[in-house]
Amino acid sequence: MLIMTYAISGFIICAALIFITGRNLSKYGDAIADQLGLGKAWIGLILMASVTSLPELVVGISSVTIVESPDLAAGDVLGSCVFNLMILSVLDVFVKGSPLFTRTSTTHVMAGTMGIILVAMAGLGIFLTEEITITPWIGLTSMAFIIVYFFAMRVIYFFERSNAIAPDIAANHLQNSIPLKKAVSLYFLNALVVISAALFLPGFAETIANETGLGESFVGTLFLAASTSFPEMAVSFSALRMGSFDMAVGNLLGSNLFNILILAVDDMFYVKGHLLKDVSDINLVSVFAVIIMTSVAIAGLTFQKRGKKRFILATDTFLILSVYIVNLILLYQLSH
Repeated sequence: MLIMTYAISGFIICAALIFITGRNLSKYGDAIADQLGLGKAWIGLILMASVTSLPELVVGISSVTIVESPDLAAGDVLGSCVFNLMILSVLDVFVKGSPLFTRTSTTHVMAGTMGIILVAMAGLGIFLTEEITITPWIGLTSMAFIIVYFFAMRVIYFFERSNAIAPDIAANHLQNSIPLKKAVSLYFLNALVVISAALFLPGFAETIANETGLGESFVGTLFLAASTSFPEMAVSFSALRMGSFDMAVGNLLGSNLFNILILAVDDMFYVKGHLLKDVSDINLVSVFAVIIMTSVAIAGLTFQKRGKKRFILATDTFLILSVYIVNLILLYQLSH
């Protein structure tokens, strides 16, 4: 009982630190982008996605090196993708009048499509019994993640250029008057806190998984993913308060792209074998959930029916929330 109390308390403290400093990371990261003139939408998306996904990166590396748990690493990444998409439903609750996706540009369809491709590749890597190896512990799948990710960035860049991206990502990007030197210093200070807190999270999560019998895949998908996605939530809600709906949606979809790239980094640090070969097949449930939820989001972005919402949630965001709940139920049942 004492061990469980210690693990839960430590987990909550680390999660709170990530939420507070993660919000600061996005603030100072955005200030750096402004000072350096990185105003174009695709650069903003890459920067903000990498900044807000820093906890997932550190948790993944510490999971495979310190705790030596590939399931916690994969559960965190895939669970974070599911959680990010669920945030879209939460955002829609606070959007008055017309649905969230009717306020955003259809250019996010490309980011969603590329996200589906990357997540499907991750699912294929988990499903296949053999891996083409590059080194004794790095497989071809991880290299493919890197190649497809940068290809996706290039495709999104040209797609947005040719489709006149809505100005609120670029023009309404958070304006900061913080000097560059101060912004860089505060950014790295907050990053250090995030890294320190994220290093301890997998250990606490493993203890909770063992003591409760919930399983590392479920704990990674629910608790780790939620805590490491706090920065994405903070950025998206800040953007929503500014009326920058495109930034709110783009940050979440962009973070999902970067999350799959993190799987490749985790695999490089996991020297005991191939990451996707050593994770539980239960993680495929999250893979399917991400694909379905992203597909629903793409449909909502494409078919932007005008008019007011009849209920708190629009049909598309209600479906996204429903899939998230079903995903957690299935993971819980399969973990027992």
